[in-house]
Formats: sequence, structure tokens, C-alpha cells
Amino acid sequence: MKGTITQIVGPVVDVRFDENLPAIKNALTVEWQDNILTLEVAQHLGYNRARCIAMNDTAGMPRNLEV
Repeated sequence: MKGTITQIVGPVVDVRFDENLPAIKNALTVEWQDNILTLEVAQHLGYNRARCIAMNDTAGMPRNLEV
């Protein structure tokens, strides 16, 4: 299951998925700057979007990264 980051506000990251949404409390990973960032799905927003909480710092992270 792959998604794309659409919005980042501090530790809150919104991800859009092409197909089914992951279940709440599932862990997602993002590879960025030779690091792996873990996100936890906290809420389903509708329109195949999920709101996630980042477990690491998101400072400087761009949108459109693959999850």
C-alpha cells in the first residue's frame, strides 16, 4: 500500500492513498534524507486521506514523498 504526503504541520502529516486506507494505529514509513521516519495513522479524513502523527522530527520534510 503506497501513499503520498499532501500536508505537513509540525508532527501531523496527511497522506493520500490511491486505494484502501490503512487501519488506525497502523505504522507507515517514509524514507527521507537517508533516514526512515515512522508515522502512526490517527484519523481517516475521507477521500482516501489519512491523518498521521510523526514519531520523529519533520522539520524541512517536503510534500509529495512516497509513504
